[in-house]
Amino acid sequence: MLTLEDEIRRLMTEGTARMHAAPDLLGRVVRSSRIKRRRARAAVTAASVAALVVVAPSVADLTLGSPPTTGDRSTFPAVQEPPAIDDTPPAPTDPPDLGDLGDGREFGHVKVGYLPDGLRWSRRSVDLGDWYATSYNDKGDEKGFYRVEICMHEQENVRKVDDRVRAYRAEKDGAEVTVGDRSGYLVVQGVGEDGMKGTPTLFLRMSDRQWAEIRFSPVYAETFSGTEAVDVELKKIGEGLTSTL
Repeated sequence: MLTLEDEIRRLMTEGTARMHAAPDLLGRVVRSSRIKRRRARAAVTAASVAALVVVAPSVADLTLGSPPTTGDRSTFPAVQEPPAIDDTPPAPTDPPDLGDLGDGREFGHVKVGYLPDGLRWSRRSVDLGDWYATSYNDKGDEKGFYRVEICMHEQENVRKVDDRVRAYRAEKDGAEVTVGDRSGYLVVQGVGEDGMKGTPTLFLRMSDRQWAEIRFSPVYAETFSGTEAVDVELKKIGEGLTSTL
């Protein structure tokens, strides 16, 4: 007759036996895991393919240069031709001149009252709006070298002349002068380090909206007795200018 202790031992043995794994349990678990992994990979691949179909441009799209499209891809959009490129350089043009100035004593917004003896209008001038100029030489034709040039600066170009004169002052190059009731600045422009002859110049403030720039050619300046004689002539020309602006 089984004792209570034997009965308890039997029941524990049977319970433990029922808890043992089946012989093919490991194989079934491995197979199940493989199936699940294959299904997962298939799902990821399908999702990736779907994303590529919707988002990525086709080779034809890239070749034709058209933007990626979605939806119906049965036809491609029309090829966009690039705009034609005109690489022909513009033909050079001379700046407009001031026209026939007669004796050259009046042009733009200024009248010229004095010129050194023997000078006549060169028949050369330039008109760039806020900056215009003409010149005078011995022969009075456009083939001769200039002797005196008068440039007029107006409106927006006045600021540029102010800046130039201010730079000369800062460098202590040149000198302040008074011509009649106008202020001016005498300087020799374009003197090179190699001793190249410069251009004697008088900047003359005609008004808040107008400056005159009077130049002697270096060659013409050599025909005078010295710097002081050139400065006297520059001041005479400046004093004889009358603004019509």
